Amino acid sequence: MTTHRVRLILLISVSALVLGLASTAALALLIGPRNSPRTPYYSDALAPPASCATPALPGSIVDVTVTDMGGMMGPGMMGPGMMGPGQYGPGRMGPGMMGPGPYNGGPNSGGSNNGVPPWQNGYPWPGMGMMRMFVVPSAIPAGQVSLRVHNTGALTHEVVVLPLGPNQYPGQRAIGTDGKIDEAGSLGEASRSCAADAGDGILAGATAWTTLNLPPGRYELLCNIAGHYGAGMYTELDAVSNR
Repeated sequence: MTTHRVRLILLISVSALVLGLASTAALALLIGPRNSPRTPYYSDALAPPASCATPALPGSIVDVTVTDMGGMMGPGMMGPGMMGPGQYGPGRMGPGMMGPGPYNGGPNSGGSNNGVPPWQNGYPWPGMGMMRMFVVPSAIPAGQVSLRVHNTGALTHEVVVLPLGPNQYPGQRAIGTDGKIDEAGSLGEASRSCAADAGDGILAGATAWTTLNLPPGRYELLCNIAGHYGAGMYTELDAVSNR
């Protein structure tokens, strides 16, 4: 075997080894080490905070759980890049990723064209709700009520409380071109991570709370971060007269 041929074989072997090591390192950086605490669908800068306990709260206690596709499907089901810190970052979703459900030209279509709200930029989302809000219990005595909100999803959420009219039901409010509903008449909200009342949103894995005085009636609890109400994040809470 000639010297030139030996050198060529050695060069090919070394190149293959270098490429293999580089690929392994890149894959390790992408998925993280096994059993790593990193959340696969978050960048390090957007990692959810450690859970925070709520203090003792007055009145009737209502546990509110807010969740989304990331929370329902579990870590690893949503790959890196599906949620980022930009326009479709925490608390926002890009077109086609979560369906708003009732966009069929109805009263909450927000002035849509053929059932597509303007804030979707003409992109028709599938008719499926991929965000949810649950309350336990769903009926409490009227008076002082404390909401204890747990965000088990992957996105930032909030809980706003609005009264419901006699013939009004959750999910029927008109959605504006910004993807939000009109909060006029709000009785309060829980939107501050690990703290009470209004803030910048409840981060993934965090809790929040607020205390309200609710007269007898029906109330809609909802998330008013852009696109979340249309994606199915609302529920009903009833305050029942003690008489």
